[in-house]
Amino acid sequence: MAEPDPTPDPNQPKGYLQSLGKIGKYVLLKKIAEGGMGSIYMARNPSKNEVVAIKVMSPNYVHNPVLLKRFEQEYRVASKFEHPNLVRALEYGEENELPFLVLEFVNGDSLGSLIDQKEKFDEIEGIKIIAQVAIGLNRLHRDNLIHRDVKPDNILVTKMGLAKLTDLGLVKERFAGDLNLTQSGRGLGTPNFMAPEQFRDAKNADKRCDIYSLGATLYTMLTGELPYKSANPLETWMKKVQNDVPSPRELNPAISQRTDWAIRRAMDSDPDIRPANCREFVEDLTGKSTRKAAVEIKTSDKAAPSLDSWFMSYFDDKGKQHIVKGTIKAIRRSFKDGILEDPTRYKLSKQSSGPFEDMRNFPEFRDLVVNLTKAVIAPGITNNLKIIPSQQILTSAPNIELKPKFSLPTWVFYTVGVGVILGAIITIITTALFLSNR
Repeated sequence: MAEPDPTPDPNQPKGYLQSLGKIGKYVLLKKIAEGGMGSIYMARNPSKNEVVAIKVMSPNYVHNPVLLKRFEQEYRVASKFEHPNLVRALEYGEENELPFLVLEFVNGDSLGSLIDQKEKFDEIEGIKIIAQVAIGLNRLHRDNLIHRDVKPDNILVTKMGLAKLTDLGLVKERFAGDLNLTQSGRGLGTPNFMAPEQFRDAKNADKRCDIYSLGATLYTMLTGELPYKSANPLETWMKKVQNDVPSPRELNPAISQRTDWAIRRAMDSDPDIRPANCREFVEDLTGKSTRKAAVEIKTSDKAAPSLDSWFMSYFDDKGKQHIVKGTIKAIRRSFKDGILEDPTRYKLSKQSSGPFEDMRNFPEFRDLVVNLTKAVIAPGITNNLKIIPSQQILTSAPNIELKPKFSLPTWVFYTVGVGVILGAIITIITTALFLSNR
């Protein structure tokens, strides 16, 4: 790499960026970041007059074959995607045995820098950014790639609010292995944002590890604090496996209960409790389905409801099927108040004719089904559920009992009471006879 100019050029107009020298065909303009493996520069391609970002590996690492492979892997992965929420790699090269990676230039700041500036993000603004990152991450997951280092410093946000995920050096191919870059039993990533199982074995990390990191990133954005900020790596892991972290609402009461629940679910120590994919995490945050056909209603269906109306199917103890109509708030309130129990017994549809699906499939009700360590049910507004007849399904009885609680017939209580009284009388008589014969 050419030596940088020692002093700014006084003949250039105000705002001119003094060249730091050249690498390859690119003119380095200024250093914009210092990464774990090297430095990142803003640069210009004179032949195309375009601005790019160039990541230059530190001379300290050029003799490390594993880090060299990771550097090459970042180019290989990032160059195959043209996605608005992923930073694209343009070129890989070397100069004087110093590897460099040319990336698209993002005119903005890292999310980590923005958190330092703002301290706390507004909830809606934070969700908008993290949802974009989830879209980019989902694109990686569709190709069976796991990022393994999602964190604020690896997310760039443009001046217009477009979020882009970068730094794909730790990406792992889910089924093709890890190019032997990760030893089994060794964790990679950043401890505060890393899933507990990734601490133990980064080689077998799956997309639920990335979802954990997404949740931890949003946690930091909305609270202004790192999760497990005061703990060393071992203590951090112990706290993670015990879910021992303040809830977001404890640190910022302005956060809604839904968002608080969605973050805690994403950061649960049990991967099976976390959202299964990025789409589900976004649905948890918004309470709305991302499925295009989720609210399609057949125009020929005479019982077609409004967008806020739902139909709930269940079977009574005699095996008879019933249809219950209600709004989102009415159904949620019925579970919260104990009128309805065990949401796994009920299936939902937007049409009276079905098809009916498990409640877990709908983000409006998923939190009622998911078994959290600390369950929080978002508040609803009281509305009565209405029993409706259906031509396609067995008609519901008008006085049907919706609360499926077990209760004993009255005669059982009378029988038990009489038995207890008779037993007491027999005991008294037996005792008296025994004493009189002594």
